[in-house]
Amino acid sequence: MSYISVDEDRIKEIFKQAIIEVLQDRQDLIYDLFAEVLEDFALVNAIKEGESTKSVSREYVFKILEGAI
Repeated sequence: MSYISVDEDRIKEIFKQAIIEVLQDRQDLIYDLFAEVLEDFALVNAIKEGESTKSVSREYVFKILEGAI
């Protein structure tokens, strides 16, 4: 079995190049990832805000969603 000797700096540089290439080639994945993260933060904030407000009935919520109120 043969071994290849590569120094740590070269390995770091190869990984950096690979990550940059993936980020450039698959910008759609990065965009989707950040969109998901932002949605999760917004949901957490909405839940926290909802915990500190008074409760309303299900019917009231649906009336608002239907534009009746």
